[in-house]
Amino acid sequence: MNYKNESIISVGLVQMACSTDADKNLETAVDSIRSASKQGAQIICLPELFLTQYFCQTEDAKNFSLAEPLPGPTSEILSRLAKELQVVLIVPLFEKRTEGIYHNTAIIIDVDGSIAGTYRKMHIPDDPSFFEKFYFTPGDTGFKSFPTRYGKVGVLICWDQWFPEAARLTALSGAQFLFYPTAIGYKDEDAKVSKQQISAWKTIQKSHAISNGVFLGSVNRVGRENSLTFWGQSFICNPFGEIIEQGTNKPHVLIARCRISDIEKTRQEWPFLRDRRIDAYKDLSKLYLDSND
Repeated sequence: MNYKNESIISVGLVQMACSTDADKNLETAVDSIRSASKQGAQIICLPELFLTQYFCQTEDAKNFSLAEPLPGPTSEILSRLAKELQVVLIVPLFEKRTEGIYHNTAIIIDVDGSIAGTYRKMHIPDDPSFFEKFYFTPGDTGFKSFPTRYGKVGVLICWDQWFPEAARLTALSGAQFLFYPTAIGYKDEDAKVSKQQISAWKTIQKSHAISNGVFLGSVNRVGRENSLTFWGQSFICNPFGEIIEQGTNKPHVLIARCRISDIEKTRQEWPFLRDRRIDAYKDLSKLYLDSND
């Protein structure tokens, strides 16, 4: 593939195993970001809630002590790192907004160390071993993209990845890159269907890249934490839905070169945005179409 005279942005995903030691996790993240930067990555994304193990497997008020304000200690460390390396960072954190209001949040840090944007997870699951409604207030940021040195970045978090409306609205705000920091895995009793789960997970996200004509990066954690096994399989795909870099179930730093002109080329060939019938979609604002509506 000839990249001469093309605008190319290198994207890095940090697929990591998370320990019970937050300091160790931060050290792993910093080392991985440095590694990604040395390999040419310009936009680097960490996995969901990377500072801790996935605490939402139980409902325990003690876990609220894991949250931190924004800006806070972690964001300040990583802001300095972004400025030093001249990279854009997507940093998912457990945010304490105020007493009694906590969010599952991602901040976008630009190359000058400033916070270019904040996204708070909008769709909050409540399933066995994923008791997030106990901890997180649904986000109020809406679906946005944020200008950075290396392009317009949109972020959605984990459960958000199953909702096409979220991807579409983020793309309509101008996103060129759509990132999904994630913590997704299976319980022991679900191991037999894990291949189907992973396939569905990849398919739904690749469909967002295709239907919106954007580059997409999904980054998961790996390893066993209590009753959950996190499957990794982080990947980056192009606007045609083709996976251009993918991890396995081991810690790994993924790097992919993204040719920006592919966005326009794909949207010209598949003009889904042009052919939408926005005049006919008003019922999407309803929860369900009852027979008497």
